[in-house]
Amino acid sequence: MSRTRFSPSLLKPRYWLSWLGAGIWFLFAQLPYKWQLWVARRLAPLLYLNKKRINFARVNLERCFPQLSEHEREALLKKNTESMMIAAFETGMGWFWSGRRLRKLHSIEGVEHIHQAQREEHGILLLTTHFSTLDIGSAFLGQNIEYDGFYRPHSNEVYDYLQRKGRESYCAGWVIPRDNVRTMIARLRQGRAVWYAPDRDLGAKNSVFVDFFGVPAATITATSKIVKLGRAKVIPFTQVRMDDGSGYKLTIHPAFEDFPSGDDIADTQRVSDFMAEQIAKCPEQYFWAQPRFKTRPPGEPDFYE
Repeated sequence: MSRTRFSPSLLKPRYWLSWLGAGIWFLFAQLPYKWQLWVARRLAPLLYLNKKRINFARVNLERCFPQLSEHEREALLKKNTESMMIAAFETGMGWFWSGRRLRKLHSIEGVEHIHQAQREEHGILLLTTHFSTLDIGSAFLGQNIEYDGFYRPHSNEVYDYLQRKGRESYCAGWVIPRDNVRTMIARLRQGRAVWYAPDRDLGAKNSVFVDFFGVPAATITATSKIVKLGRAKVIPFTQVRMDDGSGYKLTIHPAFEDFPSGDDIADTQRVSDFMAEQIAKCPEQYFWAQPRFKTRPPGEPDFYE
């Protein structure tokens, strides 16, 4: 798979505004880290203008944390909007910072789990979840191991170019279009490590309802199938933004044992349980603004109306 090349067509006048925005984004990314956190928190209230996304987040928090009072959930929502605004700045860091700057901003533990799987000549499915720190966490991962990443093609061609180039800057391997499962399996069979995050509601097809914070959530069963076809091991990783502004902690967790088990529903529940366990440690850093419970069991009303 070839690396992304710049196309002169991106210089057409209709893209000039997009390039202006990209230039401002690049300049913000050059600020000292703690300055970026300060600016992001001041801009976070702007996210409340996106009422649809705020509604998703508010409903998700209500469903997943019923033990909290309304006041506590609103405080958590406020922290979450700050985290999501910080994520925009973090993406700029991940795409535009040098490797030297990225290395100074994080610590990592658990790399030995990757090395063990490589010695056993297994492919590695790097299981993660949609934390707001997703992009910068993936950049940190690329500072420590070689892996293949993913991207979702974007309708804005300038952003699409920047996204692919940004992820290629820290993925020494391939950057694969999100829906290209066949390539993912082929790379796993070659002994590659491949990034993977299955915590999105992709509809009823190829999904089962498993428990997620006590709520039935449509979750794809593809994880166990991909691991079986790719002859791979599941090794999860997570990243956490430190509250004191000192940077990030990246953790590579032990490989799942006896996975796949032969029971797709049990395997999917195991993946969901792992994600919920990690999210519960820092719920303000999860991407709650997605419609995680969009698909409902038959007869159950829409949560988000």
